[in-house]
Amino acid sequence: MTSEFSAAQSPSELLHRSLDAHTSASSQQPAIVLKNVIKTFGDTTAVNGLSFSVARGSVLALLGPNGAGKTTTIEMCEGFTAPTSGEIEVLGINPTTYPDQVRRRIGIMLQGGGSYSGIRVLEMLKLSASYNANPHDPEWLLDLVGLREQRNTTYRRLSGGQQQRLSLALALIGRPEVVFLDEPTAGMDAQSRNMVWELVSNLKRDGVTVILTTHLMDEAEALADQVIIIDKGQIVASGTPEQLTSENKERGGNISLETTTALDLDELMNGLRAAGVANAQIRASRPLSYSIKVDPTPETIAHVAQAIAQQGVLISALNTGHRSLEDVFLEITGKELRS
Repeated sequence: MTSEFSAAQSPSELLHRSLDAHTSASSQQPAIVLKNVIKTFGDTTAVNGLSFSVARGSVLALLGPNGAGKTTTIEMCEGFTAPTSGEIEVLGINPTTYPDQVRRRIGIMLQGGGSYSGIRVLEMLKLSASYNANPHDPEWLLDLVGLREQRNTTYRRLSGGQQQRLSLALALIGRPEVVFLDEPTAGMDAQSRNMVWELVSNLKRDGVTVILTTHLMDEAEALADQVIIIDKGQIVASGTPEQLTSENKERGGNISLETTTALDLDELMNGLRAAGVANAQIRASRPLSYSIKVDPTPETIAHVAQAIAQQGVLISALNTGHRSLEDVFLEITGKELRS
């Protein structure tokens, strides 16, 4: 986010002042329910028997590799695509039968922005506000997302991150009860990303349900109350971030570490074998980040450190018994590229 936002009030102060908490007799009912949802396109099954629910006022991270069925699932919840079979309820309403009723109560942030190329920022916000019965003040939203200085800038002249922030403002303008955020921090700088994270936390605090799709595992781990990983249209893992990343007895132990320079994994494996650690499984989860599946005893940790030191590599971080969400994701879905 650019410096113009620093002069405004914080997202926490602004959101606490302006967003309404959605409390009603139905507030204990799930915001979203899917029951055995299937969606086919010809011979292709994009979604294959999905069943899950999302509590009101919670954050769900829907994760999966490209082509896993995430976008199709979200489009069905938004009422843009009808399921082939199964049941969907959003705020107690069938989005296929009553799409307009659902869309009046939800906000949608599209990764592509979804604005006219020649329209100015404030014009777009005012236009969107005119479609809603009780919209937020467009001027207030400019400050919230840090676009005050770009209020008269046309959409096509905004940077990618600024377009994302405008898309976020458009998703919030109608005071939604459920917000769908598709890659909300794509193209954003570190300051803008922090703003979005704080904003999501405050939406949750004020009773708004957030459905987040992202390829940034640290984002999902930091924000989500519930994580669902889907692949080939099916749920392959679900739970809280803590449940998914914590090792259990059945999975065995784990050492996760980061280094300042790259490791030679063959040399590391040879060093561990020479020290008597013959059953370790080593994987590079991402550049300079490694996962070693082995019982993390004091002796084993010492052998790992010594084998890395023999390569002249410095360990910058080391954790035992805990994998990152990215480690879990890659372990479940594999490291092969998806089209």
